[in-house]
Amino acid sequence: MQECGTTSLRLYSPAFRDGESLPQLYTGDGLDLSPPLRWQGVPANSRSLCLLMEDPDAPLGSWLHWLLFDIPPQIHQLPTGLDRTALLPNGARHGRCWGVRHYERMGYYGPLPPYGSVHRYCFTLRALDRKLGLSPGVTREQVNGACLHHVLAEDTLTAIYGR
Repeated sequence: MQECGTTSLRLYSPAFRDGESLPQLYTGDGLDLSPPLRWQGVPANSRSLCLLMEDPDAPLGSWLHWLLFDIPPQIHQLPTGLDRTALLPNGARHGRCWGVRHYERMGYYGPLPPYGSVHRYCFTLRALDRKLGLSPGVTREQVNGACLHHVLAEDTLTAIYGR
């Protein structure tokens, strides 16, 4: 990724604050709904947005819980319980998730860490200078490769959850 430098892009949620616990509603122990997310400060020359949710504390490596790309830049929020369909009505596309190197699902799948551990869950929003135009169901590696040298701004919101 290219250096983002100083950016005004800010990702936040009305359901939790950065560094706080993710409410159970948004986990595999609850209803497994995607949390509401909002953002501001998208650069004017952005052509799309990309969102990833990863657990960097997973025992086998960074576990991907959500991959959504080609979000139109005029969109500034995602509702609770976003559909898990491959292609959303606004043109955004879900990539494959729920794994470290092998991805089995599309859409949001919330935290379900091993009992006795607390993990971090990092929601990263990238503003891009291009629409990726990849097919739904692509992998994190394909999306990251397509984003290379096209990131205008980036912000990360982190939640924690333990069982």
